Amino acid sequence: MSLPQFTPEFIASLASLASVVISISSLAYWLGKKFDEIDARFREIDRRFVEVEERLNRRIDEVERRLSERIDRVGLMVRRLGDAFIGYQEFFVRYLVSEGVLKSSAADMVLTEARNLVKLAVGNPFTKEEWKRLKELLDKSEKEKSLPLEEAYELLNLARKAVREYGEYPEAWKLHIYASIMVGLAYRKLREQEKKEEEKQTTQH
Repeated sequence: MSLPQFTPEFIASLASLASVVISISSLAYWLGKKFDEIDARFREIDRRFVEVEERLNRRIDEVERRLSERIDRVGLMVRRLGDAFIGYQEFFVRYLVSEGVLKSSAADMVLTEARNLVKLAVGNPFTKEEWKRLKELLDKSEKEKSLPLEEAYELLNLARKAVREYGEYPEAWKLHIYASIMVGLAYRKLREQEKKEEEKQTTQH
């Protein structure tokens, strides 16, 4: 059996084809390595982005924490300042009333404005019972021009809560002044009663 005879053209074509196949294989291998390098670089970039994001998140968390702490401190200072002013206002008004400098008629000046706070009744943070009790105490104080000491303090406690919760409304502060006047009047009445008792005992002796 004789071997097939290949023409020089055929052999040249095979050589060219083999060269092309080798070139394509080399190119594919080279491209594969390049794509691997590119993938590795992208993974490195992703890793760095993750690190940067984590650092940024940590810094943001730290800033938020510090800001929250400062806001809390400012809020605490404002509340303390508000409580101090409330205490000062109570003492000052009660003192003026108990010493007779501020007359009971002064209560009428703020009663109408104080009543306007009841119009703000929205359920929270005051309960319906507290709104109802506030109105009852205002009605009684207006009718009798004073309150017993216990009820005067009950009104004052409601007024304190009103100032803390509705301090942006002038009516809340006027209610607080009015309640402080009622407490001052109650103390003055007690002092007058004690003085009468002492005079009565002195007369009997």
